[in-house]
Amino acid sequence: MRILSAAAVMVLLMAPAYAQMPNVNLIPEVASKTPEEREQEATQQKAYRESLKKIPDAKVSSDPWGNVRNVDTPKTSAQPKPRTKTGSTIN
Repeated sequence: MRILSAAAVMVLLMAPAYAQMPNVNLIPEVASKTPEEREQEATQQKAYRESLKKIPDAKVSSDPWGNVRNVDTPKTSAQPKPRTKTGSTIN
């Protein structure tokens, strides 16, 4: 009875994992593109490259809190305080 229940538990645990397995086709059908599809893809790629050239370079700092800080305050983070074994800081 124990063996049967252990087998049932294993089957129930393996079912979701089996459902996630991809359907692998070892012999895929090779679909070649027609000349029209190739031309359309080439024009899309060209338009994409042209649009990338139109994006301006980011020359300003992207620090949203930059105007809140004092000029004298460094932008680096503070050194962490040493912790004891209990995790509290030393005062």
